[in-house]
Amino acid sequence: MSTDSFDTNPFDDRDGTFLVLVNNVGEYSLWPEFARVPAGWTVTFGPAGREAALAHVDEVWRAGERSLFLGSAVSGE
Repeated sequence: MSTDSFDTNPFDDRDGTFLVLVNNVGEYSLWPEFARVPAGWTVTFGPAGREAALAHVDEVWRAGERSLFLGSAVSGE
């Protein structure tokens, strides 16, 4: 298998500009800025560089996990 297709994949472009999308079930996606946002997805961050977009997803993910933990602690689960 050639690595050429991997090198030209816009989702893996370290120098690309990205959006962070979220769908109605809370799934996140890193999306190239130039590509049309698919139906059912909403832009929540960006445009920004790849690393900043990934950092945003990490921050949101950690905040969500903290909320779940705190909710469980308060409810006694």
